[in-house]
Amino acid sequence: MKAKTNLTMLCDYYQLTMSNGYFRADLADRICYFDMFYRSVPDNGGFAIAAGLAQVVEYVRDLKFDEEDIEYLRSKGCFDEGFLDYLRNFKFTGDIWAVPEGTPVFPNEPIITVRAPAIQAQFIETFLLLTMNHQCLIATKSNRIVRAAEGRPVAEFGSRRAQGADGAILGARASYIAGCAATACTMADQWFGAPATGTMAHSWVQMFPDEYTAFKTYCKLYPNNATLLVDTYNVLKSGVPNAIRVFKEEGITRCGIRLDSGDLTYLSRKARQMLDEAGLTECKIVASNALDEYIIRDLVRQGARIDSFGVGERLITSRSEPVFGGVYKLAAIEDEQGNIIPKIKISENSAKITTPHFKKVYRIFSKDSGKAEADLICLHDEEFDFTQPLELFDPEATWKRKVYTDYEAKELLVPVFRKGELVYQVPDLQASRAYCQRQVDALWDEVKRFENPHNYYVDLSQKLWDIKRSLLDGAGNQKN
Repeated sequence: MKAKTNLTMLCDYYQLTMSNGYFRADLADRICYFDMFYRSVPDNGGFAIAAGLAQVVEYVRDLKFDEEDIEYLRSKGCFDEGFLDYLRNFKFTGDIWAVPEGTPVFPNEPIITVRAPAIQAQFIETFLLLTMNHQCLIATKSNRIVRAAEGRPVAEFGSRRAQGADGAILGARASYIAGCAATACTMADQWFGAPATGTMAHSWVQMFPDEYTAFKTYCKLYPNNATLLVDTYNVLKSGVPNAIRVFKEEGITRCGIRLDSGDLTYLSRKARQMLDEAGLTECKIVASNALDEYIIRDLVRQGARIDSFGVGERLITSRSEPVFGGVYKLAAIEDEQGNIIPKIKISENSAKITTPHFKKVYRIFSKDSGKAEADLICLHDEEFDFTQPLELFDPEATWKRKVYTDYEAKELLVPVFRKGELVYQVPDLQASRAYCQRQVDALWDEVKRFENPHNYYVDLSQKLWDIKRSLLDGAGNQKN
């Protein structure tokens, strides 16, 4: 992958003013714990897909301030010279844990945990959030679309409608992790290995004297990759007949046509009939045109004869819900003796109350079915006897509980950085994609429903809940 521009200064300005304040208040080296998590699943779905960790790793590994950055900060007139000098040798020296890319994740559980000196932990917030929020969003939307296609390949076609270059390139990357088979974004293939694909535009057809000549020329140039766009003029009267004529003249049997407008169910059925009658039974039909998971699901249910889908703007922008809503919150600090002091954020909006302390997350799998049953969030040093029955409560209705007996527990968060050194081998994109498919397959179908998905249990251990409760009670008793 090509080297990137130093993105150290891609931060909220208050990360710098707070860091300057920590420096002047002798808090620069105070060890802090931050969690990145999200509060609600986009599109009211049952789960989200984690993506973006590889870009966070690159950012943290290369984090540094150059003299141009320091001169800019000096020009603002509010930064201490000692702080500016401190930035000259700035390097991340902390620890990071994260769930691997492609992991299904649920609200309010840590996706990334950072343990680092205050300035370092605070400073990386903006980039970490913008990266994870974007790629988790696109991966989640892509996975919904892929599942709606019920095994038919989906290609990401959204670059021209993406929100900027990174939106296109990294969005294509996230979509591939989540199950898309290919992308139209060439750079996503060049940089990451997400396979690039494409057919032709209407302008190709219009460039020639007639549709037949356009198709003939294309097939001569690309006899092994001939997918013809058949709706420039009239799908059934000229597009499909001209495609059939050219395929047969050129002796091409591995071929395809693309429908980009109109009634896709009706047109695909008619086109399939025409192709089969011409002996082109292996010719594939590709459909595009402002698709999303609901339209694709309806096309499949209606019996459309579509072999694969190209999905653009509604995938690459997650048009139905374009904000992921991940947050980065302080969960604990260490005192001078190294004791962990839990911290909580309290709000009248209960959804914004955080879970304190340094935590780890277990995923509970049924040994009988292999399915993921629940997640358990607990203190980082808690130990359990997972050979014994495990009782968990539904966070949405605490009177509902489940007892698990024949199960296994797997930790979700893996070490990424230790003392500033990268200890995690970032998987290649193919491996992350395969991992994502396995992990999504391990979810019950009821959790994967688009409407009214089953509520997946994410519970706190008793020790963690008691700490949270005590902090809530203590805050409630405080006086002004």
